Amino acid sequence: MIRKSIIGVCLSFFLFSCKENTKKVEKVKQEEVKIETSNLNDYPDVFKKVLNAHGGLDAWKENSLLIFEIAKEEYVEKHSIDLKLRRERVDAPDYSLGFDGENIWMLNEKNLFKGDPVFFHNLYFYFFAMPFVIADKGIVYSETENLDFNGVSYPGIKISFNTGVGTSSKDNYFLHYHPETNKMEWLGYTVTYRSGEVSENVKWIRYNNWQTINNIVLPKSISWYKYEGRTLIEPDHVLEFTNATLSSNKIKEDYFKMPNNAQVVNKK
Repeated sequence: MIRKSIIGVCLSFFLFSCKENTKKVEKVKQEEVKIETSNLNDYPDVFKKVLNAHGGLDAWKENSLLIFEIAKEEYVEKHSIDLKLRRERVDAPDYSLGFDGENIWMLNEKNLFKGDPVFFHNLYFYFFAMPFVIADKGIVYSETENLDFNGVSYPGIKISFNTGVGTSSKDNYFLHYHPETNKMEWLGYTVTYRSGEVSENVKWIRYNNWQTINNIVLPKSISWYKYEGRTLIEPDHVLEFTNATLSSNKIKEDYFKMPNNAQVVNKK
């Protein structure tokens, strides 16, 4: 949803399914087109500070390949992302899915993957690549009130989109950063996908467990929080990222190619 001329992100309600018990959490959605980022001078000063606290946009753009793993109940899921063209693939022992630059594809011969491949193929990447994925062109930045938690008041940046941009242009996002370190600490977002109606219900994810990979600061884990309005109560569930690598290594041309026995699930 993040943009129309570039890849769009929409963090909306999604499923922690695929062989394990189905568990609903928030979902990211993407429009598959070549990624572009603005010049650093195009961003508000407060967002520049956040990007710099995470290693800097220029350093991020030097990388071509991102890989990380997520442990499920009975297996490990490997995620590989081409950062230049935003091709992806997700590999588990009994299924694979991805985006080859043209189509979203699914290989699920044993029917063990129960989620929605259209939304799932890049879902965890967008959670993991914060705050850099909201540095793409087509985003509108504005001020928002601080978010208070445990005696700390976190300044924030509201992220919105022009009408018709991306999958769900009525959504809003709220990035809140620590007033001393400038690192991202909270992500709030509304969900309008499916209903198409503007929502005032802001869901919250905490980003406070970081790791440095190739000089870039990325989350080691993130936590969805229980909340009442803007009052944050306690963690609800945690998503951990493991064995992460970030590099400028050249990617094999056929790495993201759809396997012969896979099926197209969505065309551009």
